[in-house]
Parts: sequence; C-alpha cells; structure tokens
Amino acid sequence: MDRKVEEQIAELQHIVDTHSRIVFFGGAGVSTESGIPDFRSQDGLYHMQYKYPPETIISHTFFMEHTEEFYRFYKDKMLITDVEPNAAHRKLAEMEKAGKLTAVVTQNIDGLHQKAGSRNVYELHGSIHRNYCMSCHKFFDAEYVKHSEGVPRCDACGGLIKPDVVLYEEGLDMNVLNGAATAIANADCLIIGGTSLVVYPAAGLIDYFRGDSLVLINKSATSRDRMANLVIAAPIGEVLSKIKV
Repeated sequence: MDRKVEEQIAELQHIVDTHSRIVFFGGAGVSTESGIPDFRSQDGLYHMQYKYPPETIISHTFFMEHTEEFYRFYKDKMLITDVEPNAAHRKLAEMEKAGKLTAVVTQNIDGLHQKAGSRNVYELHGSIHRNYCMSCHKFFDAEYVKHSEGVPRCDACGGLIKPDVVLYEEGLDMNVLNGAATAIANADCLIIGGTSLVVYPAAGLIDYFRGDSLVLINKSATSRDRMANLVIAAPIGEVLSKIKV
C-alpha cells in the first residue's frame, strides 16, 4: 500500500473516531472481493456473451415471457450462495456493533452484510435469499430455487416463484427507499464504497445527506468525487480492514 493511501486511511480513521451516526452506502465493488462479479467491470456480467444481453434478461418483461431462459441465467450468474463476507462486510458489522454505524444501504442482492452480522441493512435491489410464489405468496429460500429443476414452482400450489430482486422495469420498494433516505438524512458521516454511482434511483439517495463528512472509497473515479471530503482510490476491503473501532 502506497504512502498516499496510508495517509488517507489515517484521515478516515480520524473521521470514524469523531462521528457516531455513520451510514455506509455500497455497491457491487463491496462483494467482488468475496468472488461475486460486478455488472460493469471488464469481466463483469455486462461483458459476458449470452443469447440475450444481461440487461434484457434481468427485466420484468423477459422474466414473464422467457421464464426458463431467465432462470438459466439467474441461477448461473446471480444466485451465488457459496461465498463468505469479506473484510469490508465484517468491519461494517463491527462498526454497527460498536455504535458507530447506524445503517448499511446496499445495491447488492447477495445478503453478505447480514451474513457478516449487520442488522440494519436496506437492500435497495432486493435479495436472492427471499423468493415468493406469485400465486399464493409462500416464501422460499435461495437453496430451494437453486436446486429446483428448470423454472422453480411452488410446492403448495404449483405457482411460479419469483426472486425478491428488483428487475429492470420494476420500481424499488418504497419502504426500503424511505428508510434508506431517512438513515442517510440523519447521518453525520456518509461513507460510499464500491459503487460507480451510475444506477438510479439508488445513487440519488446520497443527495439526502446533510452531514459534514462525505467519504468515497472506490477503485475508479465517480461523478461525486468533487463533493467528497475524502476520496480513496483503493479496494474497499483493504481500506476498511485498517480501521479500528
């Protein structure tokens, strides 16, 4: 780790030490260190070759009209359950337990924040761990869907099971959105990590922040870098693992 990043981490340590209502807003980059591919990097989902583009496959229309093809892609590339939280997930859970961090707002659907021990998590785009029958609304976990033959069907009524994941053309859950907005509005420090801040309406949530310290941790530049008090261009897990709470 170079000296500049070390100095920036020391600055982040001071920010963490002097704030008590920290909110973390994260994206795909938080989970890539656990082995989950992101969508937009060179080896991410958008660069993989399928019969249809990924952004077409993970749309509501495609799910309804080509359900078997949707599930072939979903099970192969999105329903990833055999992964563990990394240093970033663990440190955020530790910060919450210490009374430093009030909420995690995530665009990820992998459930790794909860697996690491975080309790107050706003999942903007849903979760692979929640699946519901579209007919009788019975709940099914990720393993049921993963091990089903072809299109998963309800074992009670035979209805189609849909992941509780926000697809293209679908709106975000307003309760989750409002909860995340309130948490960010009440924060004295907002740490943004592992996201390029190009997915809306999720990225627009950071406009609710009224605190005094905005920190951006991302390997590549974002459109909000100029607004931040501190910008660290390094892997999120590497940075957060150095922070003491």
